[in-house]
Amino acid sequence: MRLCAVLFAATVLTVPSTAVNDPVSIARTAFDLLMTGKYADLRGMFTQQMLDNVSEDMLRNQLGPQLKAFGAVKKVGDAKAQTATNLSSAALTVVVIPVDFEAGNFDFQLSLNESGKLAGLFLRPRQAAEGAEAGKTRAWSPPEYIDSTAFVERDVTIGEGEWKLPGTLSIPKGAGPFPAVVLVHGSGPQDRDETVSANKPFRDLAGGLASRGVVVLRYEKRTRVYGPQMASLKNLTVQQETIDDAIKAVQLLRQQREVDPKRVFVLGHSLGGYLAPRIAEQEPQIAGVIILAGSVRPMEDLILEQTEYLGLTGAQLNSLKQQVAKIKQLQRGQTDGSPILNVPPSYWLDLRGYDPALEAQKLHCQMFILQGGRDYQVTKIDFDLWRAALSNQKKVTFHWYPALNHLFIAGEGKSLPAEYDKPGHVAVEVIDDIATWVKPSRAVAHNVGELSPNIA
Repeated sequence: MRLCAVLFAATVLTVPSTAVNDPVSIARTAFDLLMTGKYADLRGMFTQQMLDNVSEDMLRNQLGPQLKAFGAVKKVGDAKAQTATNLSSAALTVVVIPVDFEAGNFDFQLSLNESGKLAGLFLRPRQAAEGAEAGKTRAWSPPEYIDSTAFVERDVTIGEGEWKLPGTLSIPKGAGPFPAVVLVHGSGPQDRDETVSANKPFRDLAGGLASRGVVVLRYEKRTRVYGPQMASLKNLTVQQETIDDAIKAVQLLRQQREVDPKRVFVLGHSLGGYLAPRIAEQEPQIAGVIILAGSVRPMEDLILEQTEYLGLTGAQLNSLKQQVAKIKQLQRGQTDGSPILNVPPSYWLDLRGYDPALEAQKLHCQMFILQGGRDYQVTKIDFDLWRAALSNQKKVTFHWYPALNHLFIAGEGKSLPAEYDKPGHVAVEVIDDIATWVKPSRAVAHNVGELSPNIA
């Protein structure tokens, strides 16, 4: 889960037509107002729905402290504009402004309607472009453990209608059918590679597993393809954000001629791991779940813990604590009210009382739970909670990787957001362990200790 996932969006409001002619200039003005704390002026650029959903207090006490936690701005890059549409098929212009902070590099994405009003605002980790120029964001290059001659890839579409998503199948060469894995993203508007700066952990997993005889399906997350539309949903939950599409992806995999339909697995990372038991409960025919850095504790508690870890103190930390308290105080059945930590009350209430480790106890499928020892976003506390709930069940295997961070990339010392800007790859032992675990030749049930070193 990433602290920096910021999401606001809205619909249209008529303003003078002169605003339409220079979307980059409008977006830069909105960005400057945001970064200088001129929130009242910024709200003057909002659509009506943004005004209804995003108060000046929210900007000052929620978004402002998040931005301050990233440290000083080192560089603001050139803004670029592209077109998109919202649910009503109205045209949107999306302007992306790259910003380098002390804590890492991020992209501001501002959506403008046809009249030039601000209809959406996102902040996400910098996306690394293929073939990036020297001196700019570095491009992903394949790790040595990927054998590009051992598999082929083809494009697929997950689902139909308004929420259909583009995806990629990585298919081993040779005689099948093969076991298969669906990759389910962490928080935020992730692409199919789960790109974070120059790192693409899902692309590493897809190529590494396909090189070892496992079909892999990865796809664009709904909040990335349909960001403004998703943000306009007043009763948004993780069902729409993640679960529905994961189930559709599983169903699509079963239909592929190269896939053994009885050997389809779900691999969830971060938020995807947190929700893996829910996905398995709704899709009971899957062969098993693989949980990478899946939390057990409430999401709002982790956001607060991550913020304290990054050193936010004083009034800003107190403001975040107040927002967390508001989440705790939400009443069942409450469907209205302003967003809290950038999502509506329905999102938090849907997760009220959800304990993925206890839910996992009810599952009949195999489970493989992996955790990095240098992960500050999901920690040993969560891993120990998984073990406490499931260690007496032979269907569950655990593995602890002392040197790996939240992306399952090796490193040293204290892990910080800036580490994600350093190019790296998912550790080869993670690829090998997952490939071995899903292969049909493995034992039907693992002893929980066989992959679990002593981490006490």
